[in-house]
Amino acid sequence: MPNNSILYVEDEITLAKLVANSLSTEGFRVHLANNARNAIKLHTQHQMDICILDVMLPDIDGFALARQIRTQNPKVPILFLTAKDSAKNVEEGFAAGGNDYLKKPFDLTELILRIRNLLLLTGHLVGNNEKQTVEIGTYVFNPKTMELGTAGFTKTLSYKEVEILRELLKNINNVTPRKDLLYKVWGDDNFFNSRNLDVYIKKLRNYFTNDPKVQIITLKSVGYHFSVSK
Repeated sequence: MPNNSILYVEDEITLAKLVANSLSTEGFRVHLANNARNAIKLHTQHQMDICILDVMLPDIDGFALARQIRTQNPKVPILFLTAKDSAKNVEEGFAAGGNDYLKKPFDLTELILRIRNLLLLTGHLVGNNEKQTVEIGTYVFNPKTMELGTAGFTKTLSYKEVEILRELLKNINNVTPRKDLLYKVWGDDNFFNSRNLDVYIKKLRNYFTNDPKVQIITLKSVGYHFSVSK
């Protein structure tokens, strides 16, 4: 089991206790705060492996809190919990330093999966018994060896393919905005990078043809929906 430390910021007491207890049962060490002020105090006192931030807080919002955390720790993964999922809010979350977001109400199993994947993809997952791979349908993705494999197929991905797949996995079964993907991988959304992204998406889509349940769907002028159906 992992023993990662989680900063969890949520002002809804019932929800906070439910989620914190579930994460503790999974082996995580949870530091719970009900506002941004207490969150900054906890973040200063403890070494956090990931921050789970509610966007609507009583003092400042989660985006402003994330920016404060980023000044102390530029690399810690940040996942937002929000009742809003408009493109504007998602873009603001990424601009504030977020790595992922999950819309309320959410399933606890999905939250735990996102936490584990985000920790793995950012190199923060600890625990000797933890798998160092991500399961994507019948495929297995190993970020460290840059390999994607399934029965009868193993592909060593390029650096850009790995980076794109990492970003898609952070929003699995949700939309990854095209603009955000371009800035995360290339740092710019110019025409040349945009055309390169089209080529890489096509390659990744072809790699997953052995499992029809894994789909990378292009949403024109919006982004990509990376889905893994059961």
